[in-house]
Amino acid sequence: MNVRTSTFVLLMAVVFVITVDNVFAAEPQQEQVLKMLYEMMEDKAVFMSEKEERVASIKQMLRMPNMNEMQRYDINLQLFNEYKTYISDSAIHYAKQNVELSESLGDSYRINESKLNLTSLYIVSGLYIEALDILTNINKTELADNLLVNYYDSYKQLYRSYSFNNPIAPVYTVKSSLYRDSLLSVLNKESNHYKIVFAEKLFDENRLAESQQILQELINQSEEENHEKAVLTYALANIYRKEGDIDKQIAYYAISAICDIKNAIKENASMQALAITLFETGNIEKAYDCIKSSMEDAMFCNARLRTYEISQILPIIDSAYQEKVRNQQSELQLFLVLVSLLSLFLIIAVIYVYRQMKKIARIRKELYQTNLKLNDLNNDLQRTVDQLNRTNRKLSDVNDELSESNEIKETYIGHFLDLCSTYIDKLEKYRNTLNKKAAERKIVELFRMLKSHDMIDQELKELYKLFDNIFLHLYPNFVEEFNSLLLEEEQFNLKPNELLNVELRIFALIRLGITDSSRIANFLHYSVNTIYNYRTRVRNKAAVPRDKFESLVRKIGVIQKI
Repeated sequence: MNVRTSTFVLLMAVVFVITVDNVFAAEPQQEQVLKMLYEMMEDKAVFMSEKEERVASIKQMLRMPNMNEMQRYDINLQLFNEYKTYISDSAIHYAKQNVELSESLGDSYRINESKLNLTSLYIVSGLYIEALDILTNINKTELADNLLVNYYDSYKQLYRSYSFNNPIAPVYTVKSSLYRDSLLSVLNKESNHYKIVFAEKLFDENRLAESQQILQELINQSEEENHEKAVLTYALANIYRKEGDIDKQIAYYAISAICDIKNAIKENASMQALAITLFETGNIEKAYDCIKSSMEDAMFCNARLRTYEISQILPIIDSAYQEKVRNQQSELQLFLVLVSLLSLFLIIAVIYVYRQMKKIARIRKELYQTNLKLNDLNNDLQRTVDQLNRTNRKLSDVNDELSESNEIKETYIGHFLDLCSTYIDKLEKYRNTLNKKAAERKIVELFRMLKSHDMIDQELKELYKLFDNIFLHLYPNFVEEFNSLLLEEEQFNLKPNELLNVELRIFALIRLGITDSSRIANFLHYSVNTIYNYRTRVRNKAAVPRDKFESLVRKIGVIQKI
């Protein structure tokens, strides 16, 4: 064994011991143990290599020079013990050699020992007639105590194995039980061998709780994962099988199989039993793996009986496995078809989505550009609306001014007509008076009347009074609002019975829209300079900016209709 292999085997052994100790420390969990078993199954070759190297080292001893027959017998016995659960043909070969060697030595103990060893292999190989022939030719009275144990054990195993293959002949089961009782009678009751056989007896008698207690105690006491532990856990699994506890049954069969793999035991029953149990529970894939592994071990070991037993169940499990594989393949093909269709649909969907996204992007771009245009149009519209509002306001102001101007014109035209009519009457009276004076030849009085300004002054007073009345009827608050435009100390205080003074009358005309100083001067019978000076002097008294004073005067008041 090279260093690398030795290290790996040692590591596997340490991991195995720790893991299995944890399993036995509490109730084993099925999934945990099965996982451990599958890991061990993958590493069977490692343990087989270890076994082969151990066998090779023993065989090397056969090449020692000057070896006597007794030494060769002992080495053959070691090889027999190594091969009996590994390769049965090789074990039979070394057992037969020992039979010849012991006969040549004339050693009755070794003759019986080697024959009993050979018998145990014949039973495992299904050679019941050959095994029975050897046993019938052994005189049990000549056997030592330990060989008597092997003698009764061989008979027990012979009839027990034969009864499994001939269930319709209960006589073999009875004979197996009788030899088991004989075996119990010669075994040390404190030995593990006795307890194992007694637990088997209790199992057959359906005293399962007692059998389970014995086996569990032995398992708890076992410190090694050897062939004995494999036998104990296999027997305990059989109890759980009878009780119908599937989880524990599978767990303990798996633990037994793990021990067999670790010890490179090819003649085993646990893997086969585990495969059957897994198959019964519907775990086809694991059952197939286990039964295949069991068949490989049986064929490697050349255990004919075990191979025959496995061949009875293997086609059933294999058929179910192949059916499951076919179903899985059909499902896989269907799945692949569905995946292909889905992939096709996905590609179509991606293309469709891509086109839609491009379309949406184009629409978004168009919408963005349209939105920009709408914003521009909206801004233009807003500017147009603002312009219309300004125009409307101007029109409204113009309308107000026109309305006010019309009102002024209507008012003043009415008064003008009345005034004209009055002046005509007055002129008619004045003409009559003058005619009368002329007819009466009162020349002096006539010249005096023609030279007098009293009439003109009186008429001007009447005109101004009439203007003041009409204006204040139109703008009753003109004086107060006009004063508000002036500094407080410069405001006008009118005399009693005085409606407007000269300054107020000038700005009243300006309020009516007569801004030309010459026109104002003609109306008021003042010079243009005088009117200009009045206007300038009043502007200097303004509480508002001088350049805005007259425009504010033109906005005084709201016309009051007469």
